Amino acid sequence: MEKLVSVIVAVYNIEEYLPRCVDSILAQTYRNLEIILVDDGSKDQSGSICDSYAEKDRRIKVIHKKNGGLSDARNAGMDAATGEYIGFVDGDDWIEPDMYRAMYFACEKEKAQAAVCRYKQITKSGIIDGSAGNSVSLSRDEALEIYVCGDERYLIYNSVWSKLFARDLVEGMRFPVGKNSEDIMFTTRAFCRMERLVYLDEAYYNYVLDREGSIMNEKAGERRLKDEIPFWQEQIAYFREAGMPDLSDKAAYHFYRRLLFYYIDFMENKKTRIFADQIVGLLRADREKIRGIYHKDYVAMGDRARMKLALLLPGAYYRVVKIYDRYVIPLRSKK
Repeated sequence: MEKLVSVIVAVYNIEEYLPRCVDSILAQTYRNLEIILVDDGSKDQSGSICDSYAEKDRRIKVIHKKNGGLSDARNAGMDAATGEYIGFVDGDDWIEPDMYRAMYFACEKEKAQAAVCRYKQITKSGIIDGSAGNSVSLSRDEALEIYVCGDERYLIYNSVWSKLFARDLVEGMRFPVGKNSEDIMFTTRAFCRMERLVYLDEAYYNYVLDREGSIMNEKAGERRLKDEIPFWQEQIAYFREAGMPDLSDKAAYHFYRRLLFYYIDFMENKKTRIFADQIVGLLRADREKIRGIYHKDYVAMGDRARMKLALLLPGAYYRVVKIYDRYVIPLRSKK
């Protein structure tokens, strides 16, 4: 018999988008679903929309609660879930009809504790997508290496909504309440617990990137410094404490590379340049750690040069990057 899959949807003031989301879950070709809609104190008609759907389909459960944020809503959904697998969908996104069927049967076939699929980014300018339709079974160590270091053949990101987790894998885990970028450590801990992951190179999830008011777009500078950066630092420490020092060093390398990207982003806007100064402060405070990491064989020579310049003369580093983007990249694209 096919196992029950619990799908948790956090809902907050998304009356315009919620029907599309719920309809896409109801249209799943995998029918043995428990759909948990968590109304996180919505002030619009989102709660009423949830109730109307529950009246039409017995698979839908609705939780109405005081506003506590995305993490708190997901935790409430996990507490109510009874399925042997757990998935998450953001209420302003939607999924393709075969998503949970494909992920469920891939897990069962490969005896994997988690599945990951690709996703489409839905922007105002169009859809960003790229998938080949293949599925690959990966060991825990293979999946973690890809998750931390990246691999152009796979899109294994930290967001929980592109994944299906075995219940046993995430039993007892919680999302950190009051924090954004909450998926980073949840996914990290889940991946460290698993024995095998199956990757589906098919874009089953549709992620709305630039909805007005979306969590991903509000006060990006403060969010990165207050929540996102501490979570990446926690991930580095977590790998080391879990007895994976090499992976911890690789995570640190990619964390420092990420800080340089953040620095450029913050420099682009006068209102966020104060955050750029804080990025430089973080890098300089970790100067000795950076030296220890950046002598590793897997660190590209170009990254070493960029980091040296950024630490010594961050303003010059910014200008070099802008010159490169303006003149070098267009020349290369013409070849």
